[in-house]
Amino acid sequence: MANSCEPDSLHADQKTPCSLSESNDADYRKNQPIAQRRKGRIRMRKITSKPFAALGLLFAMIPAASQRQAATAPAPVPPAIRAAKRIFVSNAGSDAGLFPHPFSGDPDRGYNQLYGALKTQGSYELVTDPSQAELVLELRLTAPYGPSNADKQKGASDPLPMFRLVVYDAGTHYVLWALSQAIDLAYLQKSHDRNFDDALSALFVEFERLSGKVPATN
Repeated sequence: MANSCEPDSLHADQKTPCSLSESNDADYRKNQPIAQRRKGRIRMRKITSKPFAALGLLFAMIPAASQRQAATAPAPVPPAIRAAKRIFVSNAGSDAGLFPHPFSGDPDRGYNQLYGALKTQGSYELVTDPSQAELVLELRLTAPYGPSNADKQKGASDPLPMFRLVVYDAGTHYVLWALSQAIDLAYLQKSHDRNFDDALSALFVEFERLSGKVPATN
């Protein structure tokens, strides 16, 4: 039986609508598995790419975390501070208007108390000539400065008297370290004096911690 879609001899070089339909059907059947495989691969890439993207983000965050930890690591204390055995205490004085009110005594009060604390500690030889010293400790008491209603958000400092202890290398005259301690607010004379002593004691303890010295025991 003849195929109804087979071309006749007069139109052998032309494709009939039936032959075009069959060709399209064959192409569709041929390409259908390929299209499905492509869709499957695309979906697989989308699924498998998510864990790798998350893993890549995690590895990218590790160096940043390490950098933050490295940035917060404490810097070394200059060896000269902990190796020193001879100290000269320098009296840089105090600003005007602090003695005898609100603080009792005279402007040398802080210098005398610091010198006495170092002598009692016994970890250093206190010399009277700076050329014989390895470290020079310069103590200064400053009067309040700045606005009376300090705004911390704007970077203003507290309007309080403050001790400042500067540690110099006696040989090079370079500043090795600086410490400061504010004196708390008070209204009574005895409270001012107590806060004065407390602030100077706190400054001395901070220097002890910095120098790594242990008070001498008898």
